[in-house]
Amino acid sequence: MTDTNKRLTLSVANKAELYRAYMPFLKRGGIFVPTEDEMPMGTEVLLLLTVLDQGERFAVEGTVSWITPRGAGNKRRAGVGIHFNDGTNNPRAKLEAFLGAALSADRPTETL
Repeated sequence: MTDTNKRLTLSVANKAELYRAYMPFLKRGGIFVPTEDEMPMGTEVLLLLTVLDQGERFAVEGTVSWITPRGAGNKRRAGVGIHFNDGTNNPRAKLEAFLGAALSADRPTETL
């Protein structure tokens, strides 16, 4: 990554928060990051992700693949969805193991 890429941080407190933010429908997995910063689709980011229940910390490279702009309907928070890049730092397997059966739940999320 170059110095011009965006850096974001996200601390997820528990499984319920992770469920609302995780994006399993993306090929390599992804996560919604609330932010007021405007970033166009395809922006490369370095996400510093902490999952507190598990004590896990990840430095994940990815690209913006989802945008919820300020003022979006349904009281959704502004933010971006980060599609994880391939590589050894991709946390998809660990996040999905942590979520377990919750992945198939039909509760509202920050995404779809």
